[in-house]
Amino acid sequence: LLVQLWYPTTVCTQSREQKKIITKYLKDTGTPDVVEKGLHLFKLHDFGFRGVSSVESAATGGAAHLVNFLGTDTMAALLCIKEYYNDSMGGFSIPASEHSTMTSWGREHEVDAMRNMLTQYPKGIVACVSDSYDIFVACEQYWGTELKDMILNRDGILVVRPDSGELPKIVLDVLEKLAGKFGTSNTPTGHKLLPPQIRVIQGDGIDINTLEMILKTMTAAGWAADNLAFGSGGALLQKLHRDTQKCAFKCSYVVVNGEGVDVVKD
Repeated sequence: LLVQLWYPTTVCTQSREQKKIITKYLKDTGTPDVVEKGLHLFKLHDFGFRGVSSVESAATGGAAHLVNFLGTDTMAALLCIKEYYNDSMGGFSIPASEHSTMTSWGREHEVDAMRNMLTQYPKGIVACVSDSYDIFVACEQYWGTELKDMILNRDGILVVRPDSGELPKIVLDVLEKLAGKFGTSNTPTGHKLLPPQIRVIQGDGIDINTLEMILKTMTAAGWAADNLAFGSGGALLQKLHRDTQKCAFKCSYVVVNGEGVDVVKD
């Protein structure tokens, strides 16, 4: 059993370190209330099920992530927690589009696909991938013009998801495009914050290093960390190994003919 513990232990440790980074930047950029309300527990979403080696890995690794956060698309983790820890709902998700559900409408009807997401889910949080053709057209022309009133009058939050582009530039570019259409307010620390009806999630290329790089760059550019959530897939559950945290389980003591013997290397 011990030789299998390195995997969920490592996932959990890296997840916790990312939680500490996110919490720091939320506080440093003027939104400590996000942490106080527990909403920071939804700032790193598990996208990792399809990127792991097995359903068992998804279950144990995904459950380990949920020690620190509450957002997940890894159903195997929820089933694991329910069966072994008697927790009826260890994590949560939201309605979200993917590229196939957008591009199947065709390029000329992308805005209709976006409108459909808002219509089908008139309340609550909904995420929509927006880079199927042109992320900037999506931000400025579709979300920021044609669907702007629908978004602002909606009882909930639209989460715009770019899923390509160079990090961290793409995050800043998307924030600037949305700000140009929706405006911003300032947090007590003077950092820019989009209206509460709209946020961004970056789910491409996210690991512990890029996550901190993005938040550091956003802060330097005057953006509040609360504008952004993260999704992490293979890097969260698969981009690690036993040496990541230098896990080792060794025999250190044996009894031979009733005598104790220390087992060590010289």
